[in-house]
Amino acid sequence: MKLALPSKIILIFCFAIILCKYAKAQQHLSEKEINQWAKQKEWAKGLQLNLHPSVNKDSFYVAYHRNPKLWDAAFAFLRDKDLDTLSPGKYPIIGELVYANISEAPSHNKEDVKWESHKNYIDLQYIIKGKELIGIADTATATITKPYTPDAINYTAEGKYYIAGQGNFFLFFPNDAHRPTIKVAGYDAVKKIVIKIQTAKTE
Repeated sequence: MKLALPSKIILIFCFAIILCKYAKAQQHLSEKEINQWAKQKEWAKGLQLNLHPSVNKDSFYVAYHRNPKLWDAAFAFLRDKDLDTLSPGKYPIIGELVYANISEAPSHNKEDVKWESHKNYIDLQYIIKGKELIGIADTATATITKPYTPDAINYTAEGKYYIAGQGNFFLFFPNDAHRPTIKVAGYDAVKKIVIKIQTAKTE
């Protein structure tokens, strides 16, 4: 029996809703599955660097799958460029959607470094040469000291501190207050890359 046109439209619409719900259900992974995804490193596309253990893997999984093109471009830059020989400066990767800043400068005393977070960009930070101390705290437990001015918010916070060196990179999402560039004894100058990856725009 043939369906009238309105009935066909309703049927197609219902089928689309079912498919959408099924797709969302498929994307909902357990913590164990997300940790396994991060560990398998298919996202790295051959990049030999590792995620620092402090990285929120759930936030990384969600951000990566919202816009893999931007992440793949960032990881390709890290993989294909000779970071040791790149001069300090800004390097566009995908216009203003993804770009890298390379710096080579003395690190700072802890009391001179502010906590910060970003709204429009996710920070990928990697130490090319040297070592520095980086603090990390949840913005939900931090107190704002300077309201948002593109693209940073400043805080006071109590967080955990990690020594950053070669081999592991950090990711800081909008809810990650971070306090980088703190001096580690014996390391005066640090060469560092910060790749800014634009957060996905939500409807």
